[in-house]
Amino acid sequence: MGEPRFEIPLCPPGDVRALREALGVSDALAQVLVRRGYSEPHGARAFLTAEETHPHTAFAGIEQALASIHRHVRAGNRITVHGDYDVDGVCSTAVLVRALRGLGADVDWYLPDRQSDGYGLSADTLTRLACRGTRLVITADCAITAVDEVAHARDLGMDVVVTDHHTPRADGALPDAPIVHPAVCGYPFAELCATAVAYKLAEGLTGREPTEDLDLVALATIADVVPLLGENRALVRRGLRALAGTVKPGLRALMAVSRVDPARLNERTVAFGLAPRINAAGRLYRADAGLELILTEDPIRAAQVAQELDRVNRERRAAEQAIRFEAEAQIQELRRGAGSDGCDGGDGGGAGRDSGLPSALVLAGECWHVGVIGIVASRLAETYRRPVVLIALAGEHGRGSGRSGCEAFDLLGGLSACAEHLARYGGHRAAAGLEIERERIPAFAAALDAHAGSVLTDADTAPIERVDAVLDGAELGMTLAEELQGLAPFGQGNRPVALMLSQATFADVRPMGEGKHARFTVHSGSGQRARAVAFNTGPRLAVAEGEPAQATFALEINEWNGASEPRLVLRHARPAPAAVPAPASVPTPEVQEPEPDEQGELVLFAA
Repeated sequence: MGEPRFEIPLCPPGDVRALREALGVSDALAQVLVRRGYSEPHGARAFLTAEETHPHTAFAGIEQALASIHRHVRAGNRITVHGDYDVDGVCSTAVLVRALRGLGADVDWYLPDRQSDGYGLSADTLTRLACRGTRLVITADCAITAVDEVAHARDLGMDVVVTDHHTPRADGALPDAPIVHPAVCGYPFAELCATAVAYKLAEGLTGREPTEDLDLVALATIADVVPLLGENRALVRRGLRALAGTVKPGLRALMAVSRVDPARLNERTVAFGLAPRINAAGRLYRADAGLELILTEDPIRAAQVAQELDRVNRERRAAEQAIRFEAEAQIQELRRGAGSDGCDGGDGGGAGRDSGLPSALVLAGECWHVGVIGIVASRLAETYRRPVVLIALAGEHGRGSGRSGCEAFDLLGGLSACAEHLARYGGHRAAAGLEIERERIPAFAAALDAHAGSVLTDADTAPIERVDAVLDGAELGMTLAEELQGLAPFGQGNRPVALMLSQATFADVRPMGEGKHARFTVHSGSGQRARAVAFNTGPRLAVAEGEPAQATFALEINEWNGASEPRLVLRHARPAPAAVPAPASVPTPEVQEPEPDEQGELVLFAA
């Protein structure tokens, strides 16, 4: 999709100066805070300290849930925790099982199978649970929309407690059961993941904060791509420290097979090392292996399960690559078709016109694994910056998973506009799932394309690089690199920092990593020099050596052979414009209107 346009939000010098003086931070960090909306010292200090927390009693109605659970524990009744097959569903199930075991409860669990059960609570599952003696079902990461299913459970003589964080039904109907849900129950921070909700319920059950499970809260919060702001930020900070020193044999074995050094554990190693291996089991087979890994106290069994999850993850990656290859081939066919007949793929919105692609991509394939298509849809949506729906075909039916591609597009709204072509669908703005008859796919593709074309513009789908601070180069050292670590953890809602050098030149460019990457020296306008690397660019950069460049970088602490040093990582570069902005706080003439970013999990079907 080409290089993004640079967006440099306004940054009043007075606000920067006030933060610098009140907090004792550098001009660069003050710029970052102001451009991210923390221009008032109290709010900026609260963000940096990341100490927001609320008691379990802040959930309205949690007393009814606690009373129901304690009643069944005292009676010795069988309690089943019904979770979900992703990391958040597995970890929230584990937190509740561990808390109930600590109370001496008769507790087991049920994790649905993605292929046969689908997402969430089902009537068939509840019937089976009733037959095997369950008297109380506690849901974890599901069931806020399961109005009929909870009624069925009550007809079977079972009580239900719903713990969830997903979006309730549009008609406002809620299950007739005690509910623990941050948005529904008026909790002061509505963006908790399901494991954090379970953690708060466990706190109420045990009468203390179960800090031994903060490692699971951090793992799930990062994996579920919820905003790393507010209480989530505090929980992940504390949880990462707990995870680095965890005594759970399964998590230690998982770090070993993932080659994650506990001493260097951070949100990135969790997101790309640990979480995919737990997710892989639920994507390809059943998620029970991930839950067994977390719950086992046997180091030998933990190592065996971790090795199995590692193998399944490699299998998942192979399946993902195969589907991506086929999907990209279909995209090229669409491009060639549009080029041959002049079709722009939309009805005037322009999102697909320039590239010869439809405004929304709907792709279908035989034998595509329904547990993997969501990952591929996410990758393609990120690449092509437009809605993408992938459909796994089986006979005359298909199950699909989609991603919005840009925050300007409401994917759930798009599916609603095309509902006449769908058998079933659900989700939210950024991610959704669907079921469809094979013969309806062409009409659905055309309808979604027309809808996207009518609401999206080229500006909506153009990539943007948001600049957090404009520097002259003198500050780019270890002191600033360490200071910027105070903004971590990074993720959804708190993206990594982008530092701009408005007038720089590159020199001594050399290949590294078998020619896949480049290392070079950056000369700034102030005469400063710094070492830098560029990943996945090949041995050549976007701006020739010696030519004035406008470039953005991440500033990292690189550790190698026991030594630490600051390192610039090139994000984007382009030839410097004729008029260069002054450092610090003067916006570029090319300032664009802000436009947000993306991602999420499903409500009806997990992707």
